[in-house]
Amino acid sequence: MDIIGIICEYNPFHKGHIYHIKKTKEMYPESIIIACVSGPFTQRGEVSVLNKWDKTEIALNNNVDLVVELPFVYATQSADKFAYAALKILNSLKVNKVIFGSECNDIEKLKNIARIQINNPRFEKEVKKYIDEGNNYPTSLSLALKSFSLDKIDNPNDLLAISYIKEIIKNKYNIEPLSIKRTNNYHGNNTGNILSASEIRNMLKSNESVKDYITYNENILYKNTDYFKLLKYKIITSSKELNTILTVDEGIEGRVLKAINNSNNTENLIKNIKTKRYTYNKINRMFIHILTDLKKEEASLEIDYIRVLGFNANGKKYLNKIKKETSVPLITKYKDISSPLLDIEKRTSLIYSLIVNDNSIITKEFTKPIFKK
Repeated sequence: MDIIGIICEYNPFHKGHIYHIKKTKEMYPESIIIACVSGPFTQRGEVSVLNKWDKTEIALNNNVDLVVELPFVYATQSADKFAYAALKILNSLKVNKVIFGSECNDIEKLKNIARIQINNPRFEKEVKKYIDEGNNYPTSLSLALKSFSLDKIDNPNDLLAISYIKEIIKNKYNIEPLSIKRTNNYHGNNTGNILSASEIRNMLKSNESVKDYITYNENILYKNTDYFKLLKYKIITSSKELNTILTVDEGIEGRVLKAINNSNNTENLIKNIKTKRYTYNKINRMFIHILTDLKKEEASLEIDYIRVLGFNANGKKYLNKIKKETSVPLITKYKDISSPLLDIEKRTSLIYSLIVNDNSIITKEFTKPIFKK
């Protein structure tokens, strides 16, 4: 039986995700599907419009068998760090295939690029050269690929796919990477009944109904995820310690402190500090790290547990089968283990509850049992 891993954010879960799961089941009808999902904050530095418990319930209602959490520390880092943690968790759960969406849908091309990045020292030198010239990482990566006579890769899911494949190769995981084509309807802005997550989030900000693009009650989605006032307070009161925060690098704290008093919202602050070197995603991640006081030394904390958020009957049966085989403890509650990584999870969940103005998050986080379907 195949054990399939899906790495996801579900911000929010939409019909494109249903398509992904459906295609996976068509390819491997007798499989167990495990979703490794991020919680309150995402890899692009955004606040999730759907909390982890609702993500879990919705995923299990749509043919996912087991849902586990990608810890905040890694869920909000660069693609390589994000991939490192997700693959480590899925490998510990004995996954033998990872299936992801891809714009190019050319798995051999993605594998070739991953191998070059790992095995050819000149590639990283090329990337560093373009970064030193003031380019951001995605642009530098594409320029380096061009210098190797390879087509550029700059679509977000293809870049993540390369990071996944690199982790599999570097760690010699017994995991086969597979892709599903992301069409325009699946990924981009369109007028069909499948909208991208970003388009749905934009509709929520404009107080537009999104009920035609999801399969659950839209009232559980958070429409207001603005955290600027909390961020401004944190920056002002922590001005002397900003450089201790993860992703506050290369003296950018000076630009942040200079711009904060002349900025009226998050987007305005980004524009006031942005340079060619920094992508919007990197700046947004930095804001989330400042907001949650994530220190540089916490960036590489050991993954010393796997938190189970929910399962169906098949997922439960599979967990019972492997729980003695995995070297990483499986937990369902905070009290199950003492871990610095889990302590950060508590902190970020409390901050998340302030941002979305939902006190039930605290109750769910500390007392809600795992979801069983």
